Amino acid sequence: MTFDYDLFIIGGGSGGVRAARVAAETGARVALAEESRYGGTCVIRGCVPKKLMVFASEFPGEMQTAKAYGWTVHAGGFDWPAFRTQLHAELDRLEGVYRKLLKNSGVATYDAHARLSDAHTVTLSSGESFSAKHILIATGGAPVRPDLPGAEHGIVSDDIFQFETLPRSILIIGGGYIACEFACILNGLGVEVTQYYRGAQILRGFDDEARGLVSEEMIESGIDLKLGTNILSITPEDGGYVVKPTHGDEKQFDSVFFATGRKPNSEGLGLEGLGVGIGRGAQIEVSEYSQTAVPSIYAIGDVTDRANLTPVAIREGMAFVETVFKGNPTPVDHHLIPTAIFTQPEIGTIGLSEEAARDIEPIEVYCTSFKPMKSNFAGSVDRVLMKLVVSQADRRVLGCHIVAPGAGEMIQMAGIAIKMGATKEDFDRVCAVHPTISEELVTMKTPVRTT
Repeated sequence: MTFDYDLFIIGGGSGGVRAARVAAETGARVALAEESRYGGTCVIRGCVPKKLMVFASEFPGEMQTAKAYGWTVHAGGFDWPAFRTQLHAELDRLEGVYRKLLKNSGVATYDAHARLSDAHTVTLSSGESFSAKHILIATGGAPVRPDLPGAEHGIVSDDIFQFETLPRSILIIGGGYIACEFACILNGLGVEVTQYYRGAQILRGFDDEARGLVSEEMIESGIDLKLGTNILSITPEDGGYVVKPTHGDEKQFDSVFFATGRKPNSEGLGLEGLGVGIGRGAQIEVSEYSQTAVPSIYAIGDVTDRANLTPVAIREGMAFVETVFKGNPTPVDHHLIPTAIFTQPEIGTIGLSEEAARDIEPIEVYCTSFKPMKSNFAGSVDRVLMKLVVSQADRRVLGCHIVAPGAGEMIQMAGIAIKMGATKEDFDRVCAVHPTISEELVTMKTPVRTT
């Protein structure tokens, strides 16, 4: 059978675009359909604009530190409209880069919604249909709102970047990394931030000691964090929203932001009846080679709900091309993925938390928390944390957890050693770089706990 394309990709985010380009380099005829903006969640509605907002929100603290170091600082208020204009211009530029990369790679692009008519046919909202030997779904995920009275009045993470003006006050509902990152960002930009989380501590699933320190630092910075709290309803009133929480203390906010989870974008793709497995969380079920139960249909990235990170989606896309177009079956390695949470201070982490590790085997814990030189000189109370979780049996470092400015940069480097199977003694053999925060990773000699 002759097909219009060797590969048709649905979704123009980081994973889909990388797979398209790499597949086209093999000589394959490749097409890609995207109904929204090229670059996907990361470039347009996630990592990139969020990190630029992180940078913007850090300047008030830096200016206070500068004063302590003898600088005379003259700073006006934060100009959100000016920043927002430049932010959107940068996102437009990056989307243009993505489009150009696809064009230069010879990938045919269609700005339309796509759905599968059968295992080898894609039909676009424009009315066009194309046949393809292989179909790759890379449609990502989207934020969800909870089911409660007045939820339609709240915003989600996609909406943050569209504010015409910053609210004076905001309630953030949730305790995951998105909720905590934006609580820190908006607090730094001068918004009065309240955060409700139903759990006992924010950042569930991360190391208890690390997330505990971040929680303390967030409260110290002025965020009104209330744990063990959820909401019952939202009611518009006097230009704002009255929120009724579970503890009964009603309060009004200019804006309410739901950061209560994301859902794979698997609906509306025509997968019903084709035999593609869909999980209870709407994720597309795939093998270790990203193949669905229908041999010609594959899926990568957040729509599969494996490890929802941009670099993972990109690796999954490249592994797909290796497997399908280069004849080199390549499973995706989801083990020991370093990651960062851009709270203030940041968390950098790889491997097992202390709690997870001690449920598996006997461990030693090496940990230190202290005031770093820069903030200590400025009279700040900010603290950092360095932590290694070590196997008693073979001495391998099972987990590394850093809470500090620049933790994301540090964990990328530490991640190389840990991915290679470094032992605590390997860390000990490395000479410290002094004076740095990260030198503590190689100078901790005595475990603080053995379990």
